[in-house]
Amino acid sequence: MIFITAKFRVLPEHAEAWPDLSRSFTEATRAEPGCLWFDWSRSLDDPDEYVLVEAFRDGDAGGAHVRSEHFRTAQEELPRYLAETPRIVSQVVEQDDWSELGEMRVAPRG
Repeated sequence: MIFITAKFRVLPEHAEAWPDLSRSFTEATRAEPGCLWFDWSRSLDDPDEYVLVEAFRDGDAGGAHVRSEHFRTAQEELPRYLAETPRIVSQVVEQDDWSELGEMRVAPRG
């Protein structure tokens, strides 16, 4: 899979609205057949920073994503709300889902 993490620094006046501003892009991406996940989190240290964790089945799915109409629309619309160009880490990894963090295994409850 292609595993991507990107940091988006949003202009302070738009930080609270970012989930709504990016909603159509998020929903359209999640509906792509090759999207495994596309999840936003807000930084605990910087209220103007959102972190996007996304994964696509393979290179073909990632390519389809960047060629999609909703991706082009996001390229046109979302930068006006950003303080800087997003930063990204993108890697191909040999798995197709999350693995357990064995070092923090939770014992069965009950």
